[in-house]
Amino acid sequence: MSELLDKIIKENDIKNIDPKDYRALAKEIRLKLVRSVSRTGGHLASNLGAVELTMALHLCLDFPKDKLVWDVGHQSYVHKLLTGRADVFDTLRCMGGISGFPKVRENASDTFDTGHSSTSISVALGLAKARDLKGTDEKVFAVIGDGALSGGMAFEALNNAAALNSNMVIVLNDNKMSIAKNVGGMSNYLGKIRANRKYRDLKVNVENALDRIPNLGQPITRHIRKAKSSLKHLFISGMLFEDMGLIYIGPVDGHNIDEMVTAFRTASSIHDQPVLVHVLTKKGKGYKPAEKKPDIFHGVGAFDIRSGEPEPDHSVTYTEIFGQWITENAAKEENMVSVCAAMPDGTGLRGFSEQYPERFYDVGIAEEHAVTFAAGLAAGGLRPIVSLYSTFMQRAYDQLLHDVCINELPVIITLDRSGIVGKDGETHQGIFDLSYLSSIPGVTVLSPMDGEELKESLNYAMYHMAAPVVIRYPRGAAFEYGKKHTIFDFGKAEILQEGKEVLILAVGNMVETALLAAEFLGKSNIYPTVVNMRFVKPFDEALVENLAGRHSVVVTMEDNVYSGGFSERIQAFLQCHGWQGKNCIPICLPDVFIEHGSPEELYEKYGMDAISVAGKIEREVKR
Repeated sequence: MSELLDKIIKENDIKNIDPKDYRALAKEIRLKLVRSVSRTGGHLASNLGAVELTMALHLCLDFPKDKLVWDVGHQSYVHKLLTGRADVFDTLRCMGGISGFPKVRENASDTFDTGHSSTSISVALGLAKARDLKGTDEKVFAVIGDGALSGGMAFEALNNAAALNSNMVIVLNDNKMSIAKNVGGMSNYLGKIRANRKYRDLKVNVENALDRIPNLGQPITRHIRKAKSSLKHLFISGMLFEDMGLIYIGPVDGHNIDEMVTAFRTASSIHDQPVLVHVLTKKGKGYKPAEKKPDIFHGVGAFDIRSGEPEPDHSVTYTEIFGQWITENAAKEENMVSVCAAMPDGTGLRGFSEQYPERFYDVGIAEEHAVTFAAGLAAGGLRPIVSLYSTFMQRAYDQLLHDVCINELPVIITLDRSGIVGKDGETHQGIFDLSYLSSIPGVTVLSPMDGEELKESLNYAMYHMAAPVVIRYPRGAAFEYGKKHTIFDFGKAEILQEGKEVLILAVGNMVETALLAAEFLGKSNIYPTVVNMRFVKPFDEALVENLAGRHSVVVTMEDNVYSGGFSERIQAFLQCHGWQGKNCIPICLPDVFIEHGSPEELYEKYGMDAISVAGKIEREVKR
């Protein structure tokens, strides 16, 4: 029973809650989070740590007039509960339900759609400048985590913030983590600030004592405030934020609502300068398993509430296969080094990082730097493997093109979570990689069909190529073909079964769907030829031209959008080579952003499951 949470049916209702009940409300919210996420999966630890922080923000802001921008947005669950979405919160991340990220179309209090890191300060600066030019008076707040602050875009925005000459408030939610433990100079810098309360305590005590001196105290206090920069440099070296032109307030206890409300209201009252409020929170707070293992509970599937253990899944994933391969092969390839961007667990690198720490580089949330850093490693004679999620590789497109491919460097990039990812929705679906990768000269793009072929692809890239290679594979359990593959050779596809009339050219995890669709078609006496393309760039042109000439229907299958993808390129190739077949059926995703839902639901909705594919082919053959 959520007696207090039930009273919050729309935005700003938290202001009707008695302050003495804030602690009880926070407890109800945490219970709601744990119960819901244990069923739907989601980002739990970060939201548990941001309960009081979000409550304090809602007490200080007037929604939807005031603007609150969440960086990444995975920590906005409490914000959703406090804006009247508690009654539908059980639909979190379910198809047709509410998103796990801010969505403007879902609620006007979600100021901006987000899903990638380090963007909030830039957005908030734009909102603040728009407010100033229009002459309105809404408050503008950005919440950014200490992990997201390692991203280069955040520094670009901080550098620009001083030129604003107007108020906006940056709330630094410092829980000492991004997904894995934070790394780098900014993390070390924030650690010094957290540990150094001498400055804050001295400042407060001195000012309070001086204020009590009649006539002289307040003038002296004002004089000291003018000299605060020197005082801060005495105790905290660098004082980076103030040196960049921001007013710094903190550190503030991120689980003390009164302290945060005071800090936020003070920050909002400063009209001519941006302010950064440094808030210290505990990731996973209030749920012991998440407190002990906040990285595990950052993004979690369904789990048992009592034990904190996930639902059992004994399948072997592509991520695990890659992690095992890189650890095993590092022993015989001494020049192999690994680079990731704050996701060693998510990309399967935990074992490698523990066994070869001197050859493992976690650069933080900085995909652009990761790719160019790898270019430098390769130029220095090493064999770097950069491991990213497909959706985050989008951020490093220029670095791949300009720094890796133009220089023809032997960098291997493994793209996990390619294709439909599922419940994280639009911002996380890896459905654009074949399009943007295929536009770059000099890069080889591989899309293995099963776990064994993933290992073959990695071996080929490492031991037989001296040029840029991208290997993409989906999230989840690896398909087991169960038969021996043909010899792996550059740019060559593999015929899995010979048929007539219908030719299916399938890429990556869609090969499994193609084989299943072929089984269904066999019941209607339609026996297609099924090809595992393996290489998307360059694809096997000779084989495609030869087989297309012997089939009247060509079906292309890819877990990618049509625009710029494999299907469009095959159609263009066939047209240029005068193919006279009846039809070409592209099985791919439409040119839209794909919403959240389970992969199975989304494949069915967009006609990419085996039954839908077989139906499309059968109708075309009979037509």
